[in-house]
Amino acid sequence: MRAGPTYNASSMQRMDVSKLAYMTSDEPGIGGRLKQRPEDFVVEEIPRFELSGRGDYLYLGVEKRRRLTTDVVRILAEHLGIARERFTFAGLKDKHAVTRQLFSIQDPDDDLTDSLQAFDDHGFKILWMDRHHHGLARGAHGGNRFVIRIRKVDASAVVAARRIMERLAAGGAPNFIGEQRFGYRMDNAILGQLLMEARWQEFLDLLLGRPMEGEIERNVAARQAYDRGDYAAALDGWPTVHRFERQALGPLSRGAAARDAINGIDPTQLSLLLSAFQSHVFNHIIDARVRAGRMNVLEIGDVVTIHATDMLRFVEDIETDQPRCDREKISATGPMWGRGMMRARARVGQAELDALHVTGISEEMFGEDQMFRPPGARRPLRSLIADHEIGGGVDEHGPFVRLAFTLGRGCFATVVTREVMKNSGK
Repeated sequence: MRAGPTYNASSMQRMDVSKLAYMTSDEPGIGGRLKQRPEDFVVEEIPRFELSGRGDYLYLGVEKRRRLTTDVVRILAEHLGIARERFTFAGLKDKHAVTRQLFSIQDPDDDLTDSLQAFDDHGFKILWMDRHHHGLARGAHGGNRFVIRIRKVDASAVVAARRIMERLAAGGAPNFIGEQRFGYRMDNAILGQLLMEARWQEFLDLLLGRPMEGEIERNVAARQAYDRGDYAAALDGWPTVHRFERQALGPLSRGAAARDAINGIDPTQLSLLLSAFQSHVFNHIIDARVRAGRMNVLEIGDVVTIHATDMLRFVEDIETDQPRCDREKISATGPMWGRGMMRARARVGQAELDALHVTGISEEMFGEDQMFRPPGARRPLRSLIADHEIGGGVDEHGPFVRLAFTLGRGCFATVVTREVMKNSGK
C-alpha cells in the first residue's frame, strides 16, 4: 500500500468561471436558477448539410436527457456489438438538459437498422434514421438552438433580461468556455496539465484521491480508500457512472504502474482533460480583454476569423478591419494552445504567450517528442447571438424567464445566461 498522495494542489489553481468578467457589468442580473429540471434547458443541434438518403453511413437523430454524448456512443456500441470507433458526432452536449443531436455510424452493409429499431433506453431515444455518403466530423454542425427557462425569479424580471440580451445581441457575448468543461470539481484543467507534464502519479492522486468539501459521501469514501493505497476498496466504492475513475483503478488494483493505469482511461476523456487546460488559458486571455474593454477592438497582430468561411488571417490594417468587426463579419480570436496553432503577432502574440507561461507550460511542450500534445486551434473571442427571444410566464412549477437564442458551434449557452443572471445559477 502507498503512504498517500504526493500531489500539492496549492501549486495550481482550479478554474473559477464565476470570477470571469461580465460584458454587461453595469447591468444588474436577475438571479434565478438554471436546470431545475431537464426540460428547462433544451438544446437542438443545427445540421450543416442535408442528408442524401443513401451512402455507407447511418445517421441517427437522438434525443437524450441525463446522458453524456459519449454515454450514447458507449451504450449503442454495446447494443450493436460494434466498436465505438465506428461512431462520430459533431459536438458534446450537456448532460443536465434535453438535447437533440446527430450521430453517424459507419455501416456500409446496412445491417444495423433492424437492431436499432428495437433499441430502448430510458436515458435517450432514437427519433429518426437516415443515410449519407460520409460521416460526421467534429464541429461539422451549424450551431445550436437553445430554449432555456430561468426559475426562482419574478416573471417581471423579463424587462431586465431583455435589456441585457439586446446588448449582447448587438455586439456578442464573451466566448468563455463554460464550467462544464472543467468538471464537477473544477480540476480538469489541472489534470490536463499534469498529463502534459508526464506527472503520472500526481495525475492519479488528483483524479482518484484528495476528497473535497461538498462531495457526496460515497465518492469521499472511495477517494479516502485510494489515499490509503487500498485500490480494490476504492474501485468497489466508485459508482459505475464514474467510468473514468474506475478505468484507472482497475489496472491499479492489479498492480499496474501509474502510466499503465492512465492508459486504461478512455482516450476521449484524456483529450477532454487536455482541452480543459487549453480552455483555462483561453478564458484568462479573453477575461483580460473584456476587462480592458477590448474584446471587440482589434489590434495589429490579432488573428481574426472570417465568419462566412471560418478562415483565419492576421490584422494588418485597422482602418479596414475594425469596421468589418463592428459589422460582425470578422472577430478577434484567442489561442487554444497546441501543436500547429496559428499564433498571433506583436503585442497580442506576446500577451497570449505570457498567459501560457503563467501556467508553467512552454510552447516547446507541444513538440513532436511529447506524449500528450493536444492539437491547437483559434477560438473567437466573442459568441454571436442570433434569433433571440425573451419572454416570461408561469407554469405548474412557478414563474420563469424564457430565453431562446442560437449560437455558433462550440459556444456555451451558460456564458450567455451568466450575463443575464450574474450568479452561479445553481
